[in-house]
Order: sequence, then structure tokens, then C-alpha cells
Amino acid sequence: MQSNSNVAYLAPQLTALEATFIYEEIAAVEKCGINVVPFSVNRPLAYLEGNDSLLRRTRYLYDTNKLLIILLGLFALLFSGKRGLKALRYLRHDIKKVGIFSKNAAKLTFQFFAGAMLSKQLKSSSCNHLHIHFAHVATQIGMYAATMAAIPFTVMAHANDIFERGLLLKEKADRSKKLFTISDYNKQYLKSKEVNCSSIAIIRCGVDELEFNFKEFDASEVVRLGTLGRLVEKKGVEDLLLAVKTLISKGVRVSLSVGGDGPMLDELKTKAKSLQIENDVHFEGAIPRCVLNEWMQKVDVFVLACKKDRNGDQDGIPVVLMEAMMRSVPVISTSLSGIPELIIDNKTGLLAEPNSPLDLASKIETLIVDANIGSIVENAHNFTTKEFGRRVNTQRLISFFKLCS
Repeated sequence: MQSNSNVAYLAPQLTALEATFIYEEIAAVEKCGINVVPFSVNRPLAYLEGNDSLLRRTRYLYDTNKLLIILLGLFALLFSGKRGLKALRYLRHDIKKVGIFSKNAAKLTFQFFAGAMLSKQLKSSSCNHLHIHFAHVATQIGMYAATMAAIPFTVMAHANDIFERGLLLKEKADRSKKLFTISDYNKQYLKSKEVNCSSIAIIRCGVDELEFNFKEFDASEVVRLGTLGRLVEKKGVEDLLLAVKTLISKGVRVSLSVGGDGPMLDELKTKAKSLQIENDVHFEGAIPRCVLNEWMQKVDVFVLACKKDRNGDQDGIPVVLMEAMMRSVPVISTSLSGIPELIIDNKTGLLAEPNSPLDLASKIETLIVDANIGSIVENAHNFTTKEFGRRVNTQRLISFFKLCS
């Protein structure tokens, strides 16, 4: 791919706080000489700090009213020729598959017009490739847009977008040049949904490579546990609170720093109080990106008690685990989804059973007294650098962009 290539990026909320990994991927891709033209389906309520350039450049598809989107899409469709007819055939097939009179059919129809509108912007920006993050709404818009713009597209599938909202996965894979996903667990899941194995490739969500800098902690002192993420059921913070209660009851000296905000905040504070550990648990609120390193340096052990929520939603491979491992912080999580591909039990970290506060407490206690902890942390750092580092995964991604040019 030539240095003057224009690759369009499309995501549900590109400049949102939780979209940090996409922003950092774009920055890494542009460092390799590729010009990125960013698009977002929606405008987020809260923006990433320090990304003013991306914020100014990003075009938000749903910024205007629905009627105008339909009219602009219809206008673009009328001038798209044979490619427009091909996209219409895709839409007809998709509507029949999801049910002609279903809500999904109505949504797909609107997304088709949004895609037609986007196709005009892709052409005017001379984009020769479209890369889409998340395999749900953004891909439902992007696959029609790329078809009408006569350019190839690739998709990055993560977790919720395939586990809970996996609409037309086979069709999306068949029409794309490649369907990327973050783990072999996801790959096997996609295969179970009749996605052709040859259409799938694994690319990790890369994190910045850092020097190994392990700091030993004294188990005779209060061991500072940390967890970080949106405070929702699948993060398992309630299980972690129960594990902390178990440890303190056994005389193990620990405290817990909870970074993040979300709908369960008040419920979790009430839970900590009912367990009589409110003095040992500190709810820090959202941790801005600019102070993440400082917060991590104060943590002795990072714990993420991931589990499936009541709707079946679950994490893929949380980036925050990679960031802790890259910062030489020992990690404990659960044997869920693709997490064992990152945390190899007793080698790069420890794994507990999901939904088991007792097992989680046992693993925390084991790590605290493990004389081999330095070796585990070093293995974790080296493995994360080799398999989950940003440089290696950016090159993997760009190699596919080149193949599609």
C-alpha cells in the first residue's frame, strides 16, 4: 500500500472514552505512513482527553436527523450505478434472512441509507479501503457503503458485537476481505455460526511496549489490589468484594482500589458497606488515561473478575489486563472467553473460575505468597510484548490493508 493511501476507519463511537484502543491503533497506523479518514456512527457523550486532532477530523454519521440521512442516502444510491444495485441485492437478502416484518429489517433498511450516504463521503475522500471496528451496527452500515463505493472492507470483531448482537455474521464475513477477531476463542465461536474459517484472522488489540520494571512487594504489609473497568455486571466487581472479605476474615492484609464508573457504582458501595469492608475498599471513579500509569504503579496485584452477565455478555480479552502485564504488575483474572490466551495459568498470571469469589480469594492469596512471582511477571511482560504489542499487531493489520489494495 502506497504512503498516500487513504484508509477509512468506522466505529460506533470513535472518540468515546471507551474507544481508547481504536484511537491508539489509528495513531500507530498513521505512523506507518497511511492516512486515516475517521468516521463514527454516533457522537459520544464523553470524549477521550488529548485527542483533539482526531476529534476535529471525525465525521459523525448520525449527527443529522433520520429523514435527511434517508434523503442523502437515496440521492447517493441513485448515482451509484451497478454497485448500488449490488448493495440493494445484499439488502434484500439480509431483510429476508432477519424477517421482513422484524425490527431488524427496519433497522437494516435505515442503515442501508446511512451506508449510501457514507459511500459518497468515502468517494469524495478518495478512500481505497474501509476498516470497521465492531461487527454489529458499524458493519451493517459499512458493508453497504463499501459495496456502493467499490472499495474493499475489513471488520474487527470484539465480544458483545458477536456474542449478543451477532446479526448476519456469515454474510459480513463473506462480503469482507477479512473478518478479524481478537482471540482464538472468538474464532471458534464464529465458526460455530457458519462463518468460513478462511475468512477469519486473529489480530490482537495491541498495547504499547514498555520496559520490564517489576517491583517486589512485602507480603507482611497491606497488599494493594486494583481493578479497573466500567462498573457493570460482567466485570465481576461484586465477586471481587466478596473475595476481599474472605481474605480479610482470614487475616490476609489487603486493600482494594476500584477504578471506573458505571451503573453499578452505588450498588457496589452498598455491598462493600454490608460486608463491613468499606474502609478497605476505595472507589476512585473514572481513571483518566493521563494518570493510568500513576494509578497502576500504586497497585501490587491487578485483578479482573470477569464473568458472563445475565444476558450472556462477556469480555473478550480485556486490554486493561495487557496494560497491567506490560507495566510488570502481576495479574489475576478468570478462565473466561479468550482470557486464557493472554493469562497462561501459573506462567503469565493466575486464573480463577468465573463466579467463584472463594476461588478468586484463593488465587489472590496464592499469588501474594508465591516466591516465583517475579518469574511470572517477567514471563507475562515478555509474552505480552511478543503477542499483544502494538507494533507487531499494527504490522499484522497493515499487511492485510496492503493485500486489499
